[in-house]
Amino acid sequence: MNSPASARILVVDDEPDLRTLCELTLLRAGYRVETAGDLAQARSLLARQRFDVMITDMRLPDGLGMQLLHELREQQRGERCIVMTAYGSAENAVEALRAGAFDYLTKPVDLKQFRSVVASAVQGAAAPLPIAARKRQDMQDAPTETAALAQIIGASDAMRRLKTDIVKVARSMAPVLVRGESGTGKELVARALHASSQRSSGPFVAVNCGAIPEALLESEFFGARKGSYTGATQDREGFFQAARSGTLFLDEIGELPLSMQPRLLRAIQERTVRPLGSTQEEAVDVRIVSATHRDLAADVQQGSFRQDLYYRLNVIELAIAPLRERREDLPALCAALLTRIAAESGMPAPALDEAALQRIAQYPLPGNVRELENLLHRAMALSDAGALQIPPFGGPPRAGAPAPATAPQHAVPQEQPATPPRPHTLQAWLDAREREILLRTLGEADDDLATAAAHLGLSARQLRHRLERLKLARTEPDASTT
Repeated sequence: MNSPASARILVVDDEPDLRTLCELTLLRAGYRVETAGDLAQARSLLARQRFDVMITDMRLPDGLGMQLLHELREQQRGERCIVMTAYGSAENAVEALRAGAFDYLTKPVDLKQFRSVVASAVQGAAAPLPIAARKRQDMQDAPTETAALAQIIGASDAMRRLKTDIVKVARSMAPVLVRGESGTGKELVARALHASSQRSSGPFVAVNCGAIPEALLESEFFGARKGSYTGATQDREGFFQAARSGTLFLDEIGELPLSMQPRLLRAIQERTVRPLGSTQEEAVDVRIVSATHRDLAADVQQGSFRQDLYYRLNVIELAIAPLRERREDLPALCAALLTRIAAESGMPAPALDEAALQRIAQYPLPGNVRELENLLHRAMALSDAGALQIPPFGGPPRAGAPAPATAPQHAVPQEQPATPPRPHTLQAWLDAREREILLRTLGEADDDLATAAAHLGLSARQLRHRLERLKLARTEPDASTT
């Protein structure tokens, strides 16, 4: 590990004032510093000596700083690279990290964050390695399938790219915004980011920003001191303190009230929090990963989300494709979900034949993987032994479809058909099918719950729960459940 006294840093930027500011800041911290104003000067310095860390602007007079990253990687040198560019450019951040950058800073540069990122890069900078060792390091740097990453199921191009990006982005400390529709697995992505990072041994703290009452947000996020409010009988840490040296996952960040947004922004920028009732700030070392199904850019335009917080959270964006755009992932997803459902229910997993897959593929599944899991859970419970039974999709009325005309009051009621019409929605069909199976089984068992439950492969308590949900429950107590 290099110490500040021995670390050598190259700063490449065409703005003389910023270049001088970075140089003075690093010199005061004890580093040895060289500076360059363009690619040509930087290449000349790099040809003469090795550095522990290179800090480069993205845009230079004679080219892009990204060219230096590619060149250093091709030459298998040991410098760690930090890229600086215009404020809030998520596309540039992803491009830099994919090229092998250690981290990413936005302009105007926050000096406290600048010093912290440089210190982290210096501590992890590797000395030049012999060729054999470099090959071993390249193998170690290749994407690996952690247990958390393996839970993100899918072999489509979109999912392969997502997994690759997760492993690459995990190396950085930069905040990540995970964007995707409800049910696509945003928390799974956040957990995989954490598990693939150097913070994997630290805590992963997940917070649903929309589930906390506004009056409690400050104490929940930043902690509270004894006596700071009625009932505070002892000091209590908040989410930031609980996530020290790990990852803080802010789910549904778009639901965070405007009143709390500037406080969160300050905590992320300064890496400090002030517990409720305290006059002292505490340093917190956390990696921020947030997620939303909302269009935060539109919320910024409407004034419901702060622009500065949006840019701070959206340094790197990972987008999860909805299930309707990756239907080729359905077989693997269905197999994995059925295996899990069967294990949880203590039942054998039914066969998943081509006909069932084709019917599943007909569903629009606006709830994505979560809705698919619910569909399979209900279908599995209702299927007889053997293949999974999936009803053909009839579908509810589409949005914007005209409502059926209301009959005038004097109209003569039409005679009702002897057989009720087929339910049009999956939920209605499943409910009707479940009622039919339960009533038939109870009849064959002479209304004995224990016998019926055994025949269905359920416990008596599970059967009673299904009967209550479908409003078929018996009023008399069941001795088998007491």
